Amino acid sequence: MVISSIADGIWRQVEAVQDTVSETFFEPVIRLGVTGLARSGKTVFITSLVANMLDRGRMPGLVAAAEGRIEAAFLQPQPDDTLPRFEYEAHLAALTGQTPHWPDSTRAISELRLSLRVRPTGLLSGLKGPRTIHLDIVDYPGEWLLDLGLMDHSYEEWSKDTLARIANRDSAHDFMMLTQEVDPTLDHDEVLAQKLAKHFASYLNQARAEGFSDCTPGRFLLPGDLAGSPVLTFAPLPVEGYSRRGTLHREMSRRFDAYKDRVVKPFFRDHFARIDRQVVLIDALGAIHQGPQAVEDMRHAMQETLSAFRPGRNSFLTNLLGGKRVEKILFAATKADHLHHTQHGKLSAIMEALTREARDRAQYAGAGTAAMAIASLRATTEAVMEHEGTPLNVVRGTLLESGKEAAFYPGDLPDDPAHLLNPARQGAEKWLDQDYQVMRFAPAPLVLKPGDGPPHIRLDRAAEFLFGDRL
Repeated sequence: MVISSIADGIWRQVEAVQDTVSETFFEPVIRLGVTGLARSGKTVFITSLVANMLDRGRMPGLVAAAEGRIEAAFLQPQPDDTLPRFEYEAHLAALTGQTPHWPDSTRAISELRLSLRVRPTGLLSGLKGPRTIHLDIVDYPGEWLLDLGLMDHSYEEWSKDTLARIANRDSAHDFMMLTQEVDPTLDHDEVLAQKLAKHFASYLNQARAEGFSDCTPGRFLLPGDLAGSPVLTFAPLPVEGYSRRGTLHREMSRRFDAYKDRVVKPFFRDHFARIDRQVVLIDALGAIHQGPQAVEDMRHAMQETLSAFRPGRNSFLTNLLGGKRVEKILFAATKADHLHHTQHGKLSAIMEALTREARDRAQYAGAGTAAMAIASLRATTEAVMEHEGTPLNVVRGTLLESGKEAAFYPGDLPDDPAHLLNPARQGAEKWLDQDYQVMRFAPAPLVLKPGDGPPHIRLDRAAEFLFGDRL
């Protein structure tokens, strides 16, 4: 068993070296990871990004596109035959059809390869022909990313932290009451274990619906073919010290370790560790609407997220040795089209403050980071309305629930992000001087000119940050 594991590890390193040498000398590959928590818009981001790279009329912020150096862009079969292909064509049809609708959200990992034929720049540009650069886009649920933070914790540490964090949440009431009736030092009871796991999974789903970000383990939300297996049949318990073998405590601890070894580690080894550029999409407006606790929870989740990365600069030698690290990380607040453009700067400032600790750690390790407000697909238009004799900047769109046209003013975001972050850190239950609202808009019918991709907000600037330097 040990020998086979060593051999497998050596073979993976050999494959990595072969791939890296090929990429370095022939056709460079940029592996872009796209993740985010629930309802952050991962599927729409990838679909719109690919569509706008194929038809670059709306990408002036991407320097290579603005200069006309991208001669062609085309989709190719993905290099990993074991991963599902990102269903780009189906998702694009959903967004651009006669009755457009939002595509289904990310439920598993998938991949897509976009190849670009790019004309070089610089002093020797006239002596070199165009080269092909591959953009491999890897889509995976944000809950899986947060799971990487479990690797540094024991079952006892995770239980203590989780129970303390959720103790006062209404959605966790039933689960917390159940844990108080359980003695973890008694013999393991499988019926009880399944009951605990079911109640904990129910809490996680409710917490996610309420806008909380700390919904781990992630496979409890997206179990797939692991549903009902022992590796997903555990829950946090109030445990202290040592318990004898055969107890509920010891079995829960064993299953927690199995989850890390058989679910989390393979994801990191096979997929996540190979990413060199990463975008983390965040529904900051949704968290602000939910209140201070959701904002603080999101800030904490961003810190945990970065602990999963290995930020730093890639070099020729580290690539050859298989030591690839995340070079650039973009934290993007999505759904900027839900605000009038006069508030986009405030949303970007809130995003920068929300991810400050995470970005500082990444920059210290040598990675480039950025925070910005974007809309992968613009679903609204802007307008000015009179309200009690005062002009009000609003957005107009089709409401998702009713299908009716409506004008919407979400509230005025503060000029100073501390006015949001300080109450969140202090545990406030609601905002004192403002009521922030969120509407869900349906995608608007599109009439695209030849050469234009779907309308967006700052998607070109996001692309320039993430991979523009490699073009």
